[in-house]
Amino acid sequence: MSGIHNGNPNGEWWRNSVIYQIYPRSFCDANGDGIGDLQGICQKLDYVKSLGVDAIWISPFFKSPMADFGYDVADYRDVDPIFGNLDDFDRVIEKSHALGLKVIIDQILSHTSDQHPWFEESRASRDNAKADWYVWADAKEDGSAPNNWMSNFGGSAWRWCTRRRQYYLTNFLKEQPDLNLHNPEVQQQLLADLKFWLDRGVDGFRLDAINHAFHNRSLENNPPRPVKLDKNGLPPVNSYEYQWHIHDKSQPENLVFLQRVRELMDQYPGTTTVGEVGDDNTHKIMAEYTTENRLHMAYSFDLLSEDCSAQFLRDTLEKNRQVIEEGWPCWSISNHDVPRSFTRWNKGFDPEAARARAPLFFLMQLMLRGSVCMYQGEELGLPEADVAFEDLQDPYGINLWPEFKGRDGCRTPMPWFNGGEINAGFSKVKPWLPVAEEHYHLAASVQEDDQYAMLNRFRDLLKWHAELPPTLATASQKILDSGDDLLVFERRAGESEGYFVVLNLGHEAAEFTLPAEFAGSEDITPKWFAGSVDGDTVQLPVAGARVFFRK
Repeated sequence: MSGIHNGNPNGEWWRNSVIYQIYPRSFCDANGDGIGDLQGICQKLDYVKSLGVDAIWISPFFKSPMADFGYDVADYRDVDPIFGNLDDFDRVIEKSHALGLKVIIDQILSHTSDQHPWFEESRASRDNAKADWYVWADAKEDGSAPNNWMSNFGGSAWRWCTRRRQYYLTNFLKEQPDLNLHNPEVQQQLLADLKFWLDRGVDGFRLDAINHAFHNRSLENNPPRPVKLDKNGLPPVNSYEYQWHIHDKSQPENLVFLQRVRELMDQYPGTTTVGEVGDDNTHKIMAEYTTENRLHMAYSFDLLSEDCSAQFLRDTLEKNRQVIEEGWPCWSISNHDVPRSFTRWNKGFDPEAARARAPLFFLMQLMLRGSVCMYQGEELGLPEADVAFEDLQDPYGINLWPEFKGRDGCRTPMPWFNGGEINAGFSKVKPWLPVAEEHYHLAASVQEDDQYAMLNRFRDLLKWHAELPPTLATASQKILDSGDDLLVFERRAGESEGYFVVLNLGHEAAEFTLPAEFAGSEDITPKWFAGSVDGDTVQLPVAGARVFFRK
């Protein structure tokens, strides 16, 4: 077969593509300082290519004081010295393209570091050239914050500046002041910074927290949200969860700005954008952001949740189908911000069952309508690392410990070797986070020659996916109300061609009766998935799956 991605219309390689996220601090340390870098990424690109992915997404490597590990940018056009320099980045681009890999990089357009020269000028006075480049507001009569908005990381979203005698908005850490995109000069500067990287050869951008780019200039209070009590009868740990976030994000002005971003991208054929959106109504935002010539793709936090029950997935996918229409989702079940899916989605299953279930979720992502983001280490079946408090680096976790342990557990270094090498081959010195002991036996070198290992199951699955007919890329999707613990859906390409997928997510074996139109169709299930078909009855053990194809 020609391969699924080669058949996408208008060169839209990103449709149904598989994007591999690289968190550079934890991928590979080439210069021996305990922190991963661009040279380390370059050294491992052959490995990435061997997985069968289409593109890499590199998390921030820009100049930064690293209060939030690169998501606090101090220079949008330079590489932080801990990661290398622009020449190193150019080599990553050159080698990736030589291997046939697209390169997507993070862009943080809603906020900068408080050490960015723009902010240093903005806070110096109320009447300088960049005085209106950030979100400033006067205190209330009693000196308190302008409104009740909360930071994503807990506490007030407002910080006091003694020089201007005003508050500035920080939707995340206090070191991350929010840009004022209502100012046309700010928009123009950000677009110019995107162009800088497009001219260097990047194939696209992952736009971090993009629905935070605009705020409601009226500064109205957010309404209270009914809180959900935990099993101990206590309210949420994070004060951010106490509000409906009506006025501090997802504003209508963002839609116009995203059209400007798309106009720029269209000047560079073959490039793409994927937006990260977190909202109370993520499906609606995803639909709005990926239609009318805005973003190419968007992903939400829905599948980054603790819940992976068949009912939850049915509800989530059906909600998305009802509103997304011609828009395009990008599905992610794991990234650098949440516990690893191997641990998060296998609670209550013994280790053997957990290892059988992990490929099941890969298969689900690959067969859904949309594109896929896979986080580094998922292909190895890495569980969440348990990082001791004294080793924590994430300010989010340090602030909310011990009720919330932060994001370090999914950010520990990639284990490359297990043959006596220190730090599993990640670095020759003490790494910025410790390598988890339970990750050594899952190192890439250990799994490389084992055909039954997770790594090679992952490779086989992506090879199978790439060889499916290209019509799958844009086929419609329908979620069936199968009940119990089965996730069942169909994809249709035209009047006749179709796919039928049945996944057993439960603790017990299950059966399902195929609809008449798929009875007798070709069973194209990739190897590694148990199950059988007797007439029109599909029989699935725990973690079993069947995929059918009808021409």
